[in-house]
Amino acid sequence: MTHNLNFKSPQLFSPVVFSSEFNSFKSINASQAWSLFFTGGREDRKLDSNPRISLLFTSVLLALGISGFARTLILRSFFPA
Repeated sequence: MTHNLNFKSPQLFSPVVFSSEFNSFKSINASQAWSLFFTGGREDRKLDSNPRISLLFTSVLLALGISGFARTLILRSFFPA
C-alpha cells in the first residue's frame, strides 16, 4: 500500500504559537488561551465563537484552586499535626 500524500504547507502541522503572525508579542484573550491549551498550540480560534466557555473554564480552574486551599485549611484545623 502506497500513500501519495504530499503536503506542501509546512505550517499545516506546526503549532500556531511559533508562526510569525502570532508571535509578535500581542496580547490574547481568554478564549484564545484556552483554545491553545486544548489544541496543544495548534489552533487559537476554536473557542472564539463563544467567549462564555472560556469564562466557564477559568471559573472552574479558580474554583478548584480555592477549594483545594480551603480543604487544606479545614483539614489542618480538624487534624493538627
